[in-house]
Amino acid sequence: MVRRKTEPPRGILKTPIAEGSRYRYERYYPSSDLAPFVEHFWLVEWDLRGQPPESAETLPHPSVHMIFEGEGRSRIRGPARAKFSTTLEGQGGVFAVKFTPGGFHPFARVPVSRFTDGIVRLADVFGGDGDALDSTVLAEIEDAGRIEAVERFLRGRAPEPDENVQRATEIVYAVAQDRAILNVNEIVRQFGLTKRTLQRLFAKYVGVSPKWVIQRYRLHEAAERIGQAERSAGYADLALELGYSDQAHFVRDFKAIVGVTPAVYARR
Repeated sequence: MVRRKTEPPRGILKTPIAEGSRYRYERYYPSSDLAPFVEHFWLVEWDLRGQPPESAETLPHPSVHMIFEGEGRSRIRGPARAKFSTTLEGQGGVFAVKFTPGGFHPFARVPVSRFTDGIVRLADVFGGDGDALDSTVLAEIEDAGRIEAVERFLRGRAPEPDENVQRATEIVYAVAQDRAILNVNEIVRQFGLTKRTLQRLFAKYVGVSPKWVIQRYRLHEAAERIGQAERSAGYADLALELGYSDQAHFVRDFKAIVGVTPAVYARR
């Protein structure tokens, strides 16, 4: 029996998804044996026939997504360093698997850095089995059936035990949850790794650098706090809290990833 994930998602900048008949958004936990590899399954369905297109924007996470969409658009999306933006129009839907930060490597069996900022076909990673999985998932009309198909596929490619999967995921989740982690030295201290070992671990299992992960999750936090009206003017103290040397560098990074300055984002 599938179990819904109910806590609020992080990194949402702009979403038209709300209560009503035009949209359906769901997230589900994986079965316990796949929890080290899969963070959750998610889906979005929309019906905007007769309505104007609507846009959605999210901040990037250090995760790989396996995305199922009709008309030959199913794909593997690697960790993306830029903001994700899309336009929803007409009628459609997407079903996807969000892997844990270290969880995709055991199935791809190549460094995840090969997929960073990239999109590839399922068959490019899994061969003909990927095409077969695509057809099976798209033929299912129930959420539980789609999840079962993906989980059966992943179990069929059961990875060898690898403690680095858990280690990489644990480090990324620690950065996401602990606002006191502001630099790579803090990760090195907490987890007892050398910087070189940490860099190699992230290149192979996560696909982006530890420094990038820290900066992005602190920007996630900044966007959340600004969006909740915790800040209305002046960002020098917030910049310092998030590990920036000054306000100018914080504003530059915020605009580079979000697309607008903190002040403009707050006014939205």
